[in-house]
Amino acid sequence: MDRPLAVITGATSGLGRIAALHLARQGYRIGAVARSRSKAEALVDDLRTVTDGPVDVFHADLGLISDARRVGEEIAAHYPRVDVLVNNAGLHAFSQRITAEGFAEMTAVNYLGPFVLTEALRPRLTGSVPARIVNVASEASRRAGAIAPAEDLRRTDPYSRRESMALYGRTKLMTIMWTQELARRLDAGKVTVNCCDPGFNATGLGRDLPGSAVLQRLLHTLGIGDPRKGADIIVRLATDPALARTSGGYFSVRDARPLECPEPGRDARVQQELWDATVSLLAGHLTG
Repeated sequence: MDRPLAVITGATSGLGRIAALHLARQGYRIGAVARSRSKAEALVDDLRTVTDGPVDVFHADLGLISDARRVGEEIAAHYPRVDVLVNNAGLHAFSQRITAEGFAEMTAVNYLGPFVLTEALRPRLTGSVPARIVNVASEASRRAGAIAPAEDLRRTDPYSRRESMALYGRTKLMTIMWTQELARRLDAGKVTVNCCDPGFNATGLGRDLPGSAVLQRLLHTLGIGDPRKGADIIVRLATDPALARTSGGYFSVRDARPLECPEPGRDARVQQELWDATVSLLAGHLTG
């Protein structure tokens, strides 16, 4: 491969699409993980306007743990190296939906799927020195409230639209906690892992909200929630030489300002507890 490779999830719209275009302009070969075939085709067409390099699409539903593992293995088999992994795909569901595997869809898409994909690609990343992992979190993590990892990973009880924000925030808090625990398990001289708050973005994340399309057009007209700002922090964490040895950080969309992991997920012990509960849950599922 004569170009560095960036694997990006959620690259067919919003932040991921813009980040993919930026990285392609910087000379990266793009490997996009996509659920929608039609949106993936549109992304490829857009990428070919900014790069003459190859563009690859891997189809998967990251809300399914088996799909996340399969696509990770496919990507690892397809490429000799992976320089950047961006876990960007996300979902804010305003009511409970349970996957075919029995998990809350929001937990599966926002946390479990990226965890499984990253673990599947970890050998390829550690063999591609230097490599970077970027996880997209959210300011909503501050609204998570209490966290009990083993119980929260398994929660599938119904919730209202009002209650959804705290649950969405909890999945993003898990993302930050996982990032910081993973950083302790990786050699920062070989692979770094950081996460970011991309700010408010008027993208398809809230597509389940009635009237969201109209609201997005209005916000776009008013210049509110411009996803280009959120994409910029993703690209910066993926490429900025000044951050080459930085790992375990949580950064704001505002000038890459370092942020603390919100409570109650800040302590290293609860971060390890989340890791252990996740590994245990996935081991039981993937071997069951």
